[in-house]
Amino acid sequence: MNELIDTIVGAIQDKKGKNVVALDLSDFDGAITSAFVICNADSTTQVAAIAAGVEEKVEETLGQKVWRVEGLNNSLWVVMDYGDVMVHIFQTELRDFYKLEELWADAPATAYREEE
Repeated sequence: MNELIDTIVGAIQDKKGKNVVALDLSDFDGAITSAFVICNADSTTQVAAIAAGVEEKVEETLGQKVWRVEGLNNSLWVVMDYGDVMVHIFQTELRDFYKLEELWADAPATAYREEE
């Protein structure tokens, strides 16, 4: 799972995604997945580009296909399901509004620095 998260984070950073955070949900009973990777972007074009970059890099690097993708029709909030890991790519205003990390505030979080 760590290799998948690292690959996803790398793909997000390649497309200049912002405020990348991974939440470890593995110790939560009833959680639908083991981890969330969350980021944001300032435009719908960038949200879509990040999603495409994640899908391409994960398949290229790990040979793993995304199970399901939702939200590409408007690219305001795209969710990608990799089974053990779900990726949430928000337009910045929506991330600020939904505050997904606060819903899982007890989860151990890893914040990734933006690449220069």
